This record gives sequence, C-alpha cells and structure tokens, in this order.
Amino acid sequence: MASKQPFTDSDISDEAVRATCDDASICKRFASSKGYWTDLYVQYFVRQVGERKAPEINRGYYGRVKGMNLLIDAFLKKTRCDCQVVNLGAGLDTTFWRLKDEKIMPKKFFEVDFPMIVDRKIHHIKTKPPLSKPLIETHSSDALLLDVHSLDSDRYCIIGADLRDLPTLEEKLKKFQINPELPTLFLSECVLVYMTPEQSSKLVHWVADTFPTAMFINYEQVNMNDRFGEIMIENLQRRQCNLAGVDLCQSLDSQMNRFLSAGWESANALDMMTVYSMLPQEDVARIERLEFLDEKELLQQLLQHYCICWAVKDKLSLGLSQIGV
Repeated sequence: MASKQPFTDSDISDEAVRATCDDASICKRFASSKGYWTDLYVQYFVRQVGERKAPEINRGYYGRVKGMNLLIDAFLKKTRCDCQVVNLGAGLDTTFWRLKDEKIMPKKFFEVDFPMIVDRKIHHIKTKPPLSKPLIETHSSDALLLDVHSLDSDRYCIIGADLRDLPTLEEKLKKFQINPELPTLFLSECVLVYMTPEQSSKLVHWVADTFPTAMFINYEQVNMNDRFGEIMIENLQRRQCNLAGVDLCQSLDSQMNRFLSAGWESANALDMMTVYSMLPQEDVARIERLEFLDEKELLQQLLQHYCICWAVKDKLSLGLSQIGV
C-alpha cells in the first residue's frame, strides 16, 4: 500500500491562506449585523454572527467594503454594464448578489478560488434559495451547469483553480466563455500578497496581455517595513500564514509599480486612511456613532497599513483612467 505523503510547508501555508477566507467573511458578517453596511446575503454563507469584533476592525472593514464598491460601481457605470467582472480569490464574497439587487450587473460575473472553497460556496448556493434564485432568474435554461469544482450560469460562474497555475486558470476561464474583447474588471482582496512577487507579476502581466480594455482593483497591505507592519507579519506567521509577496507591499509606489512594470497604462494607490477620509462623511459619522472607539490611534495605524491600488488599460477609450474613489 502506498504510504501517505506528509504535508509540506507549502500545503500548511495554503491551508492557512484558505482559513483567511473564513476570517474575512466572519468579520463582514459581524460588521454588517451591527449596521455598518447592508449585506443581505452574507448570512447564508456565515450562519452565526460570532464573537464581538473590536470597533477598529469593524471600521476597517467598512472602509474596505465601501472603497472597493465605489470603484466597482464606477467601472460598471463607465462601461454601462457592457463588461465582465473576475473576482480572484473571491472566497464567500457576495458582490454578485448586491449587483443583481441594485440592477447594475455586468454581462457575466466570474469568481475564482481554491477548489475546496469553491465546493463550499457551491454547496451554499445549491441549498439556499436566496442565493440560487438570482442565478436561476438570470439564466436562460432550467438547469445550472455543475461540473467538478465549478458552477456556471448565463450571468454568474464560479471556478475552482489555483491562481499560481496560469495555464489552467486561462483554460477554465475560456471554457466558461470569458470574452477578452469585453471591458473586464479584475478584483483581488488580500490575495496577491500570498503569492510570490514573481507569481503575482505573471498574473497581472497575463491580464494586461490578454484583456486590452481592463481595470484591476487590488486591496492589500502596505507600508509593511515599519514596526507595526512587522507585528502584522509576525501575527500571521504564528498562524502559518506566509506573506510570500510582502516585498511588493512596502509602499504605495511598490504597489503601483507591480502593475506599471507589467504593461498597465496607469496606476493609482491610496492608503485606507485616505480612502476613509474621502468616503461620504454623513455615512462615516453614522457608523462612528454605532460603537465607541477608545483607541483612535490604533485605527489610524491599521488604516495606514492597507491600501487600494487600481490600474487600467483602455484600448476602447472609455475614460477608465478617470475612475477614482
């Protein structure tokens, strides 16, 4: 009988990265339950509200969700929804269902993540009508296409793939009719940082080479070379979570250069402290009344160590470079 192969460091690290999917979903479930923003669908992926999260964590997630949504919605507006969206490392994200409710759906919404996470998400979709109904309503035939580690409909597709394996990723996206000629929005939230700089550079290079009209929005760590950044890295390492791509998270410039050196026409980056200050202040005042925040300095440090970076290529001259927070 063949002996069982031992787990390698890489296997353990991948498992730890998969666990961050649950962390993010649990935090979003808690913050939305407190009224920071409305998410009608996260409850179907994360049943329990879970233990209390610190106010600075909730405000950080508020800035992340609102900042990403502003850029996503601006892209959809610029393209008049005649586009497609690809969410890389999507986890249990609910953006597709939000866009459906708000009637600003792209022509097709793709999600990609590890097969194990995709299988879990497909199970939730299959067994919970509030998740499956929007897919069926936008599908032209009675049955959704279920395959090994994938689910496909006319407007939504979820694919199990490793982003470090570009040939397989490309093959699967082609199989489910991705159209490189359509304006395409790529999303990643704390995903590229778990890939080596070489791996993430190849990925953003492939996107730039394949999609002539595209935008890439990346939410990730930044300013990681100070003491606060070191503590963040140490905390993740204690959970066997290796930030393989942290070298590209040293500054806003290093974040932008990842794209500019890979063939993107322009790139912008803002730390989350800046993004937070640019959000509609009436709503910021509302959420700041939800919970008392004792350590404002800690919130400031947290927000200064995350950023949103976005890059564009605009062959169709849609004015994508005008998009901003």
